[in-house]
Amino acid sequence: MSTRKLLQAFNETHLTNLTSIAHRNIASKIAKTLFKSGLQPFETTPLLLANFNSHIANLVLSDSSLPPQYCLSFFNFLRRNPSPIAFKPDLQVHLTLICRLYKAKKFAEMKNVLNYIATDIILRRPVVNLVSLVENETNDAKFVEKFCDMLFRVYADNRLFDDAIAVFDYMENSSLKIDERSCMVYLLALKRSDRMNMCFGFFQRMVKANVDITVYTMTIAIDGLCKTGDVERARDLMDEMLGKGIKANVFTYNTLINGYIKRKDFVGVNEILSLMESDQVAYNAATYTLLMEWHACSGRIDEVQRVFDEMRERGLEGDVHVYTSVISWNCRVGNMKRAFALFDELTERGLVPNSHTYGVLIDGVCKVGQMEAAIMLLKDMQSQGVNPNKVIFNTIMNGYCMKGMIDEALEVQAIMENKGFEIDVISYNTIASGLCKLKRFEEAKKWLFTMIEKGLALNAVNFTTLIDIFCKQGNLVEAKRLFEEMKLQGEKPNTVTYNALIDGYMKKGKMKEAHSLRVEMEAVGMMPDEYTYASLIHGESIFGKLDEALRLFNEMKQKGLTQNVVTYTVMILGLSKEGRSDEAFRLYDEMIETGLTPDHRVYTSLVGSLHPARSLY
Repeated sequence: MSTRKLLQAFNETHLTNLTSIAHRNIASKIAKTLFKSGLQPFETTPLLLANFNSHIANLVLSDSSLPPQYCLSFFNFLRRNPSPIAFKPDLQVHLTLICRLYKAKKFAEMKNVLNYIATDIILRRPVVNLVSLVENETNDAKFVEKFCDMLFRVYADNRLFDDAIAVFDYMENSSLKIDERSCMVYLLALKRSDRMNMCFGFFQRMVKANVDITVYTMTIAIDGLCKTGDVERARDLMDEMLGKGIKANVFTYNTLINGYIKRKDFVGVNEILSLMESDQVAYNAATYTLLMEWHACSGRIDEVQRVFDEMRERGLEGDVHVYTSVISWNCRVGNMKRAFALFDELTERGLVPNSHTYGVLIDGVCKVGQMEAAIMLLKDMQSQGVNPNKVIFNTIMNGYCMKGMIDEALEVQAIMENKGFEIDVISYNTIASGLCKLKRFEEAKKWLFTMIEKGLALNAVNFTTLIDIFCKQGNLVEAKRLFEEMKLQGEKPNTVTYNALIDGYMKKGKMKEAHSLRVEMEAVGMMPDEYTYASLIHGESIFGKLDEALRLFNEMKQKGLTQNVVTYTVMILGLSKEGRSDEAFRLYDEMIETGLTPDHRVYTSLVGSLHPARSLY
């Protein structure tokens, strides 16, 4: 090597050493200032950090004389990046601090710093690169394992599922121990993101990777399968894990019970209850709540009360949610006396009713027309500091409309607006329906058109209300146009929509079109109900096709549909008018046997059927 090159190399090394010494001196002064005075000098005089760089930052954070908490404070100060400082911590600075925090066993703080790396696209790197960098910082063999485990959790928390799986793969391939609790964090993140299909797949990965499985991770996987409707596979998984020594607990059983209830598979529910009994797993409050829901959905309110009483006899006191559910089910069947008794019991136990509790009670009294009670409940909830929501106001408005008290409903709407609630499509439709009940059809239409002018789109209920109005006004052309527009806008007609049109065509004597609509609704998977048949039977009977009406009447029985007072009355009137008194009296006897009460028209028509010369229909 020439003399010139040797001199150049010496000068470069000399300068590097001088720079390194200068950086160490600066780092030492910063560390001493931090230890003595904290961040205050740097906050008031940022120029103290002039010429600051990543090398100096690493030296400061690596200084063993500076406690980790001071390092963390300084790091956060740098991240805030005061304007005179053109420096922001790079990846290496983050990793240096992570190593310091790990040595000090400050794992929560370590996780927070890792979170910066995971969520910053500039800092983020493949796990293999991150591990390569941190291995240069420490000789602790357990550090890499802890680092990867924590990185896996951080990715899961941020729902970066692919990045999390990459860490899991790295740990599995590197024979690093994977913590079951971290896997649970990942499973729960999948569940919160409604990625139920991935839950079971990841659980299988856990089993294959020999991760320690507990009943809790198994239950999360079972819940994922149940939520996707695959209850059989969930049940198989429980049996499979039992063979590996993992026994189901009450939470596992509750998950399966809920899955079977959602499928209306009552045989499955009973099988799980039998398993719980044989395994001597006691019910908890959630089990009883599920059973009450099961019985309530089947209309067995007496069983709901029995299960509720049994729960309390076993020393399991229901919370406000349990009480609210039982109150709600009693309200649905009109047992308001029992609902209020439960409400009183709830408050006597020191539980605080919430807006949902008041809401179900208000809905119950509105349905039975007790509007004074509804207003009293509204005032009571406000006095208890529970603010009524939009649903409660709409419920009270609907209650008034059901009673034809449209002015009172509008007053409630005004109160609702004064409280800052926007009038929504439900509110508009409630008022429009109330006006329809009073046969104020033009006002009802105007109300819904005002809604459209305010930029609110018609939903299926709004369309149905308008279609019903035009049908009642005899404007079938406009009703059918709205029906087609409804479908074009992606709003699916429901049974009520079809019934409104069928009834409209029936009243115009257009039975062919009425029957075509019935065929159409069946073609799209919608079954005709009692009202569909009532309209068709009425139409055929009015226009003299009594045998067709009778065929439809008998078809209702075959399909298990309830024949109500309207359908019986229509048939008896029709048969009586035609002088078919034997058939009319047979239906009358049948009507009485089913517990229905005939009105005066039925009696008059039956008497008239004995004197065919008189036309009483």
